[in-house]
Amino acid sequence: MGLAAWRDAVLRVLRRAAGDGGDGDDRGGRDDRGGRDDRGLSTIEVVILAPVMILFILVLVAFGQLVDGRGALDGAARDAARAGSIQKDHATAISEAKKAADADLSDVCSGPVSVVQTSAGFEPDTIFTVEVSCQVRGLAMLGLDVPTTLKSSFSSPLDPFRRTT
Repeated sequence: MGLAAWRDAVLRVLRRAAGDGGDGDDRGGRDDRGGRDDRGLSTIEVVILAPVMILFILVLVAFGQLVDGRGALDGAARDAARAGSIQKDHATAISEAKKAADADLSDVCSGPVSVVQTSAGFEPDTIFTVEVSCQVRGLAMLGLDVPTTLKSSFSSPLDPFRRTT
């Protein structure tokens, strides 16, 4: 449908809603009982309400992405802590934790994934804790540039039977 045809259709709907039949009807917008004619009113309601309903659905989808991002971030923190806790040395532990988090969050985050060790040291019989954070798309799909950085933390005990090779 071309722009001119769309414009003509909208004008016809508006004329009918205003009471002008637009088709040679000389009743002046009145029905046979003398009351106002409501032809075209539901069309106007749809034209007004459709964008509002679409926006509402998009907001629901955006908040759903935020909830999904939170769950994915929690899982990535768990996987990163576990991947780091089974390594032989501290440098390898951080590297493997970052790899695990990146693999889990590749389709969730819109920017880089940050993995930071928040526990002290890497000694036997201690806890290896990491904090994973990234920026989730969420409301950006609606054109709202609201920075949505989510963080999640998880701890895993250092495995007493860690890799020794």
